[in-house]
Amino acid sequence: MNLMIIAIFVIGYMAIALEHPVKINKTASALLTGVLCWVVFIMSSADTATVSEELYGHFGEISGILFFLLGAMTIVELIDAHDGFEVITSRIRTHDQLKLLWIICFVTFFLSAVLDNLTTTIVMISLLRKLINDKQTRMFFVGMVIIAANAGGAWTPIGDVTTTMLWIGGQITTGNIMVQLILPSLVCLIVPLVALSFSIKGKIENPEAIENNQTDKTSAFERKLIFWLGIGALVFVPVFKTITHLPPFMGMLFGLGILWIVTELIHKNKNEADKDSYSVVQAIRKADVPSVLFFLGILIAISALESTHLLTNLAEFMDRTIGNLNVIVISIGLLSAVIDNVPLVAAGMGMYDMGTYPTDHKFWSFLAYAAGTGGSCLIIGSAAGVAAMGMEKIDFIWYLKKIAWLALLGYLAGAATFMLQHYLFNQ
Repeated sequence: MNLMIIAIFVIGYMAIALEHPVKINKTASALLTGVLCWVVFIMSSADTATVSEELYGHFGEISGILFFLLGAMTIVELIDAHDGFEVITSRIRTHDQLKLLWIICFVTFFLSAVLDNLTTTIVMISLLRKLINDKQTRMFFVGMVIIAANAGGAWTPIGDVTTTMLWIGGQITTGNIMVQLILPSLVCLIVPLVALSFSIKGKIENPEAIENNQTDKTSAFERKLIFWLGIGALVFVPVFKTITHLPPFMGMLFGLGILWIVTELIHKNKNEADKDSYSVVQAIRKADVPSVLFFLGILIAISALESTHLLTNLAEFMDRTIGNLNVIVISIGLLSAVIDNVPLVAAGMGMYDMGTYPTDHKFWSFLAYAAGTGGSCLIIGSAAGVAAMGMEKIDFIWYLKKIAWLALLGYLAGAATFMLQHYLFNQ
């Protein structure tokens, strides 16, 4: 059974990676892979009821991620419909590609620490569409946004789902994780930026879009109101979670509900055609549903690997054969580029108890960094990458050739910085 599930996963993974040569949409491949993994699992089990219960258990977590993603996409589409991003684009004066790249990456890095890497990626891609018309140029920027979002999300408890898991589990504390990971995370971003700076040159293709981005479709008041309400709704999600202890998607849906009411009120006196173009209903129609379904297929497939204990067995095998803690953590980070980092971190939390590695031990901090940033090495290795792949239709092979080496360079440099920092200060 296990060998068959692994074979299905590998074949499905290759079909996703080779989407353009095989001419089969990656969403179809992901959905088929996820379903077939569970078909083999349940047909090989004597207790089908237990397998079904496990699937329902996983689907509770998966649906939370999907509703979070759909809510975030809808809010961003709503801001875009009101030309809310003009609030930012009108303030970006540089026409130089290199300067713009550094500005975008650092905004992404710090915004990801406040929001999370997935939401930040969605916001920044929507912003880049307003700034850069040329598809190839924008793809390079989006690739760096993925690296910046994952690096920025790793050093705060709310920036990445794996760091949040360790925070909730008691393995890390807020102050310690921020102190230990801020420098490695910055290095993880700056090294690829410096490397790319030697090849990025010239002006952005459509600078007049920045200078003359004013529009008469919406008033200045409406643009600013929806922009700040939308950003506020996204920022409020971790606050909502802290106050209510409900999952993040509930905070996202709460924010969407508030925005829905506000847009209905400010457009109530307009004709039906105008009201519809600015409505949440229209924003939902424009949301990238195929990307959500692609995410669903990937997460279902990963959940099958988790339920069959393949991931746990892999972690235990690494522990027996490698032994060195630093090498194990770095390997887990690289592995998270292929397999979702959530079950990998969950497996690590199950393998290593807090009696062996207490709260704020170096292992947990290093694991948070590795799992948070290692996924950037492949475009389907992180939630941010999957979202970008769907929104910008970025080819797996293109990312592998153009961006993966930059992500790997930054990841290893950040890991080296963490180890050196720990050696010098004995943290």
